[in-house]
Amino acid sequence: MLVMLGVITVIFLLFNVLPGDPARMMLGQRADSLSIAAINKDLGRDKPLMTQYIMYLNDLSPISWYNIKDESNTFYLDSTKYGQPWKIKMGASALVFKAPYLRRSYQTKRKVTELIKETMPETFALAFASMLIASVLGIGFGIIAAIKKNSFFDRFSFVVAIIGMSGPSFFIGLLLMLLFGFVLSDYTGLKVVGSLYMVDEYTGKEVMHLQNLILPAITLGLRPWAIVLQLTRSSLLEVMSHDYIRTAKAKGLSYYKVIFKHALKNALNPVITSISGWLAGLMAGAVLVERVFDWKGIGSAVVEALDNYDLPVVMGSTLVFATIFIVINILVDITYGILDPRVRVQ
Repeated sequence: MLVMLGVITVIFLLFNVLPGDPARMMLGQRADSLSIAAINKDLGRDKPLMTQYIMYLNDLSPISWYNIKDESNTFYLDSTKYGQPWKIKMGASALVFKAPYLRRSYQTKRKVTELIKETMPETFALAFASMLIASVLGIGFGIIAAIKKNSFFDRFSFVVAIIGMSGPSFFIGLLLMLLFGFVLSDYTGLKVVGSLYMVDEYTGKEVMHLQNLILPAITLGLRPWAIVLQLTRSSLLEVMSHDYIRTAKAKGLSYYKVIFKHALKNALNPVITSISGWLAGLMAGAVLVERVFDWKGIGSAVVEALDNYDLPVVMGSTLVFATIFIVINILVDITYGILDPRVRVQ
């Protein structure tokens, strides 16, 4: 909670010291002083910065305090913004239980939560598929590279990993798009499209096309795959040098049983940390890949919001990404305790 409070504070201060007037941007050529003042009042920008900050915290908090009688009150419970939440009335005020309110888009006037709900599944599918490819292939190739240390496969995987870590995702995406999406599209069956769901021309219904996910997922997952591969290899080799591994070998256990039952389980802790960080990072960092493949995810929405100076969309998306990071880190701590009893909290 303290981390989230820090993130919220930084985001609020950062975007409220930026130059520009959202009201003037919303009105465009029709801007006049009265209309600008009315919009700034509706947005709460006519109030002191500290009051705006408290209003922002009140909007985001699932348990908030609002006035339910006086519509002119700064903290009036507006049903057009918050709907009909459950509340405990206390005279003119009420303790309100609601979903976090991320404000409205300056450009489309839609709630930011609605925009995120529409675009987040596309980004999550892309990030999850990328991380699944990176995890399965990275751990698998890393185990083989560790078992066959200094072999041709080990050296070749190292070269491929270096290329994967150093190659810019947008450049690799363009190459894959050109090669498999255009030149060899008749053989691969892969088309360069911008969505996981497409409308069927015969039924008129949205149908999932998993093949549309292949090229962007490979592009986005190439760098974490390279890192997971090298991390699995180095961690497994380090664990294999421990005394308990030598003891297991001395007891007559088979080589592969020693690796998969004893060594690998203890070698996966740093790998899980890397995978968890990358999964959250891919959710937030898929902007370039989504832009290259015209993928209709939250990354594309954030880029459009930045182009239009649509601050609520950018702020809301950033808070969602921060929440994902925090939740995943908590899940990683729990997973540590499952894999390694030594780190369990007694």
